[in-house]
Amino acid sequence: MSVAIPVLTTPLFTRLFGTGTRRGVTSMVLGMAAFVTNDALIKLASTSVPTGQLISTRNVLTAALLLLILLATRQAAQIRRCMDRPVMIRSAIDVVATILYLVALFHMPIGNVTAINMSTPLLLTAVVAIFLHIPVGWRRWTAVIVGFVGVTLIVQPRAEGFNAYALVALASTIFIVARDLSTRSIAKDVSSLAVALANAVFVLVGALVLSAFEGWVAVGWYEMLLLGGASLFLIVGYLLIVDAFRHGDIATISPFRYTGLIWALGAGYLIWGDIPNALAFAGIVIVVGSGLYVLHRERIKARDEALRTEPVE
Repeated sequence: MSVAIPVLTTPLFTRLFGTGTRRGVTSMVLGMAAFVTNDALIKLASTSVPTGQLISTRNVLTAALLLLILLATRQAAQIRRCMDRPVMIRSAIDVVATILYLVALFHMPIGNVTAINMSTPLLLTAVVAIFLHIPVGWRRWTAVIVGFVGVTLIVQPRAEGFNAYALVALASTIFIVARDLSTRSIAKDVSSLAVALANAVFVLVGALVLSAFEGWVAVGWYEMLLLGGASLFLIVGYLLIVDAFRHGDIATISPFRYTGLIWALGAGYLIWGDIPNALAFAGIVIVVGSGLYVLHRERIKARDEALRTEPVE
């Protein structure tokens, strides 16, 4: 996807973080930090603002900022691509994924929600093997099974202090996998910013429907600052992730997505004093380890396929 991102292509950014894989890794780490900051800000605002109103307000701001970026980067023609059927299908799935994720986030520690969300590569591997009939070796299947054991330790369905919203977080992960799979059908010439704009608008509509049942409350400058900051960090995070995958080796960069868990655990401790119990912490370690192993096996598979297709001189 050809996306103009002036903020990320300035000489200063290149001087600070280099080029190629080094820049990709840096963008991924900073992007995950931005996403966690967005989550933390919106979680703080959720204490005084109903869920539907909160998501609606954030997404109005997000959509407005994305429109400004599209216009500033002379990509106004891309706005029409938001109506492409594959983009709309992906956005519709993302409505459910986003609302479920945020509902879980508002009712449980940010580190636990993020850890459950980090099981996405494991679930994606299982889905493509079962439904798309893509071969998956016994090593990756073992990693997937072990990873889901880790998720169970985080969710703790029979442990003392079980939070039912952990199941909501797990459900959001299922919809995230469906969303990611639907992305494959989007045309290559559709800008990532257009996809993000479509998502923001669709989630806004879904949140407005939700808010019709919850009602709205008056908000002050504090809440508006939190939501404005959340919108800004959401866009920055998205742009950084796009930048990450446009520089360097994807197989090397992808594992650094798990740094988001470090940011989330740190934010949870510093802001809310959350510390995962022993079972949850063990589950987090298992999920991260299994996910990294799956990514490692994917890299080996890609390398072997490249060697098999390499022309013989």
